[in-house]
Amino acid sequence: MALDGVAAHERPESDAAERAARYGLSVSGARPHLVEYIRRLWRHRHFITEFAKARSTTKYTRARLGQLWHVFTPLLNAAVYYLIFGLLLGTSRGVPDFIPFLVTGVFIFDFTRKSVMAGVKAISGDRGLIRALHFPRAAMPVSAVLIQLREMLVSMAVLLVIVLAMGQLPRVHWLLIVPILVVQLLFNTGLAMWAARIGSKVSDASQLLPFVLRTWMYASGVMYSIDIMAADAPRWVQVVLDVNPAAVYIDLMRFALIDSFTSAQLPPHVWALALGWALLAFIGGFIYFWRAEEEYGRD
Repeated sequence: MALDGVAAHERPESDAAERAARYGLSVSGARPHLVEYIRRLWRHRHFITEFAKARSTTKYTRARLGQLWHVFTPLLNAAVYYLIFGLLLGTSRGVPDFIPFLVTGVFIFDFTRKSVMAGVKAISGDRGLIRALHFPRAAMPVSAVLIQLREMLVSMAVLLVIVLAMGQLPRVHWLLIVPILVVQLLFNTGLAMWAARIGSKVSDASQLLPFVLRTWMYASGVMYSIDIMAADAPRWVQVVLDVNPAAVYIDLMRFALIDSFTSAQLPPHVWALALGWALLAFIGGFIYFWRAEEEYGRD
């Protein structure tokens, strides 16, 4: 027998929903609306920073050289690229101040590469924590990027020493380091959120992503000058290479640190490009991640 148009077998569930609504109860783990989600994420800001600090501190606890690997790793990367590209392949020809040029490209791209790789494992690598505690899941990719930021700040100190050793003197342009890192941080956080949602569902993403990132690095002018290498390429290829976000952030940092890298080597509207890529990646990545909030940690 039906009552008020509702089948009898559906009434217990309906009654339970009515009682839950009456007492202000909600589904556990339900996705809040976007503004409430941001508010909860801000409330967990201390957890995010402490989690990032702890993970960063324990990263090299089993290595004999410990935290010194934060310095050695980017230096060794730069040395390998200088040997292969600068000496063997000759990409240094026509590029003044090639060592600062190369090291800046390696360090800046490495910041983005590591952030994306950390993001793709941010959810899948901490399922136990996610299932045990209730907090905005966006805290995980944000923490992952903050870990990379801590390492990047160490790398920047090393980079400044190298730049000074190569004869570059401090100048007003060095102040641009701060806004450049801020917009790149926004960009990296957005990419990490995209990667985190994909990595939570596709277990093979962490295996495939290194090949995608390596291809991106080769197209970003890390080890060579795009102006020289693409001089004979069609105009549309030059435009695509110039507006590539990784190339934009690398060129801005080279402009800030290297005297011989002038504004004539920057693409038009470079700051608008840098900010536009950062906002597009961050806002798009945040919304994309938030829309799957209820699914993280579930098989």
